[in-house]
Amino acid sequence: MLTQIRTLTLAVLALLMSAPVFAASHREAPLIANDPAADITDFYIFRSWQDPDKAVLIMNVIPGQEPGSGPNYFNFADDVLYEIHVDNNKNNVAANITYQIRFKTEIRQPGNFFPLAYVAIPPITALTGGGSEGLLVRQSYTVTEVRFGQQPKDLGTGPMYAVPSNVGNRTTPNYEQLAAKGVFPLKNGGRVFAGQRDETFYIDLGGTFDTLNLHISPILSAADDANDATIVGAPASRVADTFSGFNVNTIALEIPINDLMGPNGNKVIGAYATTSRPKVTVIKKNGDRDNSSRFVQVARMGNPLVNELIIPTNMKDKWNATDAEDEADFVSFYCNSALATALNAVFGTPFPTTNREDLINALLRYSPGPPVCGGGKTNETLSDLLRVDLSVPATAADSQRRLGPFAHDQSGNATPDKAGWPNGRRPNDDVTDVALRVVAGILINPPIATPFPNLGDGVNFNIGSVGGNKTANGIATAFPFLPTPFDGRDRRHIDPGESIN
Repeated sequence: MLTQIRTLTLAVLALLMSAPVFAASHREAPLIANDPAADITDFYIFRSWQDPDKAVLIMNVIPGQEPGSGPNYFNFADDVLYEIHVDNNKNNVAANITYQIRFKTEIRQPGNFFPLAYVAIPPITALTGGGSEGLLVRQSYTVTEVRFGQQPKDLGTGPMYAVPSNVGNRTTPNYEQLAAKGVFPLKNGGRVFAGQRDETFYIDLGGTFDTLNLHISPILSAADDANDATIVGAPASRVADTFSGFNVNTIALEIPINDLMGPNGNKVIGAYATTSRPKVTVIKKNGDRDNSSRFVQVARMGNPLVNELIIPTNMKDKWNATDAEDEADFVSFYCNSALATALNAVFGTPFPTTNREDLINALLRYSPGPPVCGGGKTNETLSDLLRVDLSVPATAADSQRRLGPFAHDQSGNATPDKAGWPNGRRPNDDVTDVALRVVAGILINPPIATPFPNLGDGVNFNIGSVGGNKTANGIATAFPFLPTPFDGRDRRHIDPGESIN
């Protein structure tokens, strides 16, 4: 029986991870794979564990940044409109509040003859004024709030600048002190940060691509599955986080909860992130770009893994370009699980393949509703939003459980962390392991009579993250809640068999 379960588990992992697009949302569709600056890798919403009166909304873009990739490092795009859309009246239309972020890049002197973007003349210790002279490529940005039926509002209280890539200890010494200068106040009492951070998504992706040559058994013991602070396996260094040593670009908003609440003090909100590009771009004779004021959406993300695991390849780009509230156009892919169908055809397993109302209710609604899988399209507004109840207390960084509602102790007894995905999403939530169990039907009510082993890759935290603003298992303790990015000079990708110390 154990051999059968092990074979089945490997098959699940194979089908979930069979293409290099597998990650929270890295390179998940053919077109967006060619547009890193607009590629939303992860989206998070959670109640702050630093200030419980605030909520944090984070969008990451530009996946898999090799820190040493100079001389041109990683910047946001001037012609991309970055947006976070909020639904605060539970009607499944995220149009109540929209936060728009736009960037503008300048080449500063002596960039007219220096061949580098960042230089230590003197070292970069500030974003403006003294200490910023070596910041030859600098990005400023704006944050605009658009509330339904109201005029757009500039939330900035002054000039705001993105924090540059972490080049190395000569050019960008004391990087976290520099990053702290990139946290700017907003007129609504919140804060904003834009700049480079550590890639927080974690998975043994390299072992998966070696024909499922994972470094551990994918069926974890209760004790190993409950351990959020060490690497599973003996010796511990056998398991690698394939994304260790890589960075992303982050836009983080910290917003007062009272400013997000809906009618009658509603604290249950939904949100998703989008990137859009100008509908028309004309290149003038002098080489300048003339962009139209109309934008076309090129990527979106609410819940993690939807485009990867649910939407078929020929529909992925269309899905990215569709508003979240039009998810009914794709409802058949939620109802009829191609993944479960393939498993059952090959292995004769009992995973449900049709009428997956559990996926509809978990991902597209605030609460369970009437069945929709029998008739294809529905007139009901179904929307892929990342939903969070902001009345639920935040869990302290050093007490967070990566499995959220499925967390348990070493004996297998449930110890749920109610502040974890799918109640919002925090950077350390293990969406890979949780998603594996959801595919197997753990959310079906009543539960199907199939055992749910502790499926996982053994990478239970963000391995190798650097800097002092985090817990032992890589959870950042303060805004913007992502660890220090790896620096280009001394970046390190931890390999299997290599000590993490």
